[in-house]
Amino acid sequence: MLKQRLQQKLLQKLSPQQIQLIKLLEIPIMQLDQRIKSELEENPALEEGADLDLDMPEDPHEVKEQDEVSFEEYFKDEHTPDYRLQTNNYSKDQEYKEIPFSQGSSFHESLIDQLSLTDLNEFERKLAEYIIGNIDDDGYLRRDISAIVDDLAFALSIEVDEEKLYEILRVIQGFDPAGVGAETLQECLLLQLAKKPHDDPDVVLAERIIKENFEEFTKKHYDKILAKQEVDEDELKDALEYIVKLNPKPGGSYSDPQENMSAPIIPDFILENTDGILDVQLNERNVPELRVSRTYAEMLNDISKQKKKSKTERETISFVKQKLDSAQWFIDAIQQRHNTLLVTMEAIIAYQKEYFLDGDEKKLKPMILKDIADATGLDISTISRVANSKHIQTDFGIFSLKSFFSESMQTTSGEEVSAREIKSILAEAVENENKRKPLTDDKLCELLNEKGYQIARRTVAKYREQLDIPVARLRKEL
Repeated sequence: MLKQRLQQKLLQKLSPQQIQLIKLLEIPIMQLDQRIKSELEENPALEEGADLDLDMPEDPHEVKEQDEVSFEEYFKDEHTPDYRLQTNNYSKDQEYKEIPFSQGSSFHESLIDQLSLTDLNEFERKLAEYIIGNIDDDGYLRRDISAIVDDLAFALSIEVDEEKLYEILRVIQGFDPAGVGAETLQECLLLQLAKKPHDDPDVVLAERIIKENFEEFTKKHYDKILAKQEVDEDELKDALEYIVKLNPKPGGSYSDPQENMSAPIIPDFILENTDGILDVQLNERNVPELRVSRTYAEMLNDISKQKKKSKTERETISFVKQKLDSAQWFIDAIQQRHNTLLVTMEAIIAYQKEYFLDGDEKKLKPMILKDIADATGLDISTISRVANSKHIQTDFGIFSLKSFFSESMQTTSGEEVSAREIKSILAEAVENENKRKPLTDDKLCELLNEKGYQIARRTVAKYREQLDIPVARLRKEL
């Protein structure tokens, strides 16, 4: 049986404007420019450019209807986008020069070009092209030959056995770069060594090591290699130096240079230190000034003045007002983003002032999101969004804002230190260790404990992994 009853619920909902601000806070400066361009394309009531000086009538028209709005409402002085009211040294007509990139043939195009120089017949060349198409960008053939045989049979109706495909593969493995078409790393290194002069004893020993002691080589069990190959340490060291010069990814040298270029980090903040006075600014050189469209505001004003409005005119008023409101909301959101980012960054700099003066990581204090939230009066989630994917440029480098947040640990003297300080000491200890006998995690733990940092071995292992430092056995050198 259905029953009716009253129930009270307390719900918290975000307005579209709040959601828009949250999304804007999360994105870095590189994406902000794209977001603004997208908004400019979608909303015709939003324009790029400085705010206009308007001569407003003394008695502005008052709109009585709910869906009408006064013309001057969208052009108040408070709507001037002050996030761009700063001078810069860049002229609008300054010449912009793009850096040209050289365009070369791709890795697979190079293999196809070399294929045309072989004496393979048309059928064999077709098989070779199919094999080349299965070679990945690193230069490896990671698909089983048996699987390629099945593909040829089902997709191209070509009947061929594995032996024939291996014969074609051996031809491809003779192409440049050396090592291409290998199925494993061991085979890749052997293919490269096969093209080296074998009158060199280092090449001969290097080839024997890869053939007979590849597992010991990858695990750096040099004592076992010395015993099996019956050579001294100097000979082994020379052979290993030859091996490490080989290319484990032969296809990498032919990749698109634009794809291989690491994306440049554009800082969101710029910090300047002038005689101990720290000044931070937002990096908004490429962020355009925004304004509400005067054309749309005038259109709304003209239609609103009419006493009798048709259905089409009322729909037009609704549409134009929606676009104007959306434009103003976006401008306000950009301005609020600007203020929130600056307030947060200024609080971080004030908290870590000693560090930002000279960049000494030992002066970096433990800091969590709550510390900055308390200092700014903002929510922790807001601080998290500001710190996410943002960078600051200082006199001593560009750093991620997240790197300044770290948990605190207590020394034996009771002093609180940052986890980043411990990582710095850990990295320094590994850098200065005896590479013939690298420090194990237990030894690193003892070393830190001796320095007064009470830390567990598992924490040392966690920090070592975060620093991309391999285990002691893989750091061993002769």
